[in-house]
Amino acid sequence: MIENKITKSGLITLDAEEMLQSADLASVDIKQFLWQELVVKEKEFRQQTTEFNWAQFKNKYVAVFLSVDAIIPHWAYMLIASYLGEAKQCYFIQPEHLQEAAVLNMIDALKQEEFEGQRVIIKGCGNVDLSPAVYIRFTQKLKPVVKSLMFGEPCSTVPIYKKK
Repeated sequence: MIENKITKSGLITLDAEEMLQSADLASVDIKQFLWQELVVKEKEFRQQTTEFNWAQFKNKYVAVFLSVDAIIPHWAYMLIASYLGEAKQCYFIQPEHLQEAAVLNMIDALKQEEFEGQRVIIKGCGNVDLSPAVYIRFTQKLKPVVKSLMFGEPCSTVPIYKKK
């Protein structure tokens, strides 16, 4: 009988790409609420944002962005954020950077006590291109509590940290 030593090793593998599979991502362009896609007219802006279907963003990570060159008063961002109160998290960010922001949020939400004294591998290969910020955040979050931290796959890891 073939024995799976990796399964028996007690290693915990964290995969940012796998974490993203559970993330529901969406975006909203402020341009749609502007007069002629150029200017915030307060009365019209408030009316359009009031009538907009914000429920579609419930429990989602949301990128709030502006795709046109316009000057937006800070209160307008605050108003939009208030409508996104049921979103999991909202960011003022370009949609192409939302995946990374969501993963960073998920890493921050990890409970350190679940990794206390554990041997953890951060999976590094995949189809989603994430910046080094993700791997830095994993390290900052886990190093204080883990027995060891590695990068790669269970069959081929690069050691990052080992508690002495």
